[in-house]
Amino acid sequence: MENTSVAQKLEALVKLQSIDSKLDEIIKLRGDLPDEVQDLEDEIEGYKTRHGRFNTELEELEQSIKDNKTGIKEAEKLIQKYNDQQNNVRNNREFDAITKEVELQELEIQILEKKTREAQEAIERKKEEIADIQALIDERGADLESKQQELKEILEDSQEEESQLKNDREKATKKIEPKLLKYYEKLRANLSNGLAVVTVKRGAAEGCNIVIPPQKIAEIREKKKIVIDEHSGRILADVDMESMTEEKPKRTTRRKKKA
Repeated sequence: MENTSVAQKLEALVKLQSIDSKLDEIIKLRGDLPDEVQDLEDEIEGYKTRHGRFNTELEELEQSIKDNKTGIKEAEKLIQKYNDQQNNVRNNREFDAITKEVELQELEIQILEKKTREAQEAIERKKEEIADIQALIDERGADLESKQQELKEILEDSQEEESQLKNDREKATKKIEPKLLKYYEKLRANLSNGLAVVTVKRGAAEGCNIVIPPQKIAEIREKKKIVIDEHSGRILADVDMESMTEEKPKRTTRRKKKA
């Protein structure tokens, strides 16, 4: 590669730019579909996470109702036990103590019943939230399926061509020295149209339409060194002489007046 002439380097860059431009066109055909698909996938994933969290909260509420019912049954058993003990008390102090225990268990039952009602109300709200989230998942899922199918069809149409272009690109990059290739890649990344290697047409650099001085045009045509457009940083690979000829004004001849 060290012995490669400037003309060969420029030829390799022009070929690489041609391949990349074709790949850009293929990607452009997809439009915003890949991003839209990704956004929908992320959105649905967020809904599913929320749906899972709501289901966990629902299970916890249902479990709390079961625990409350168990607590109520235990309290009722204790009340029955204390009522039986009251029949065998020996004095008023024992009777009052048992009565107090009964009242405490009755209060516990009231508290557990209130908690159960609150949990049941929360369950109804949670079920509504789960239904709303599921509706969103279904709706956005249908949109995602439609866009995925659309993207799949586009990818299938261009898959073979894209694969061939990528293979060609890999071969083309091997013919360009690393430093020059790095400059090319960086330049392409910073340009909106991706044109890093351009031709001079009608006296201006292609892609930016900045006029190139005649002296520099001569240097480009000689291909003895890599010429860079000082304004855009683009590599000026060649000059379209046909367009330059078209630019030249036509000469008009005047007849000399007779004396």
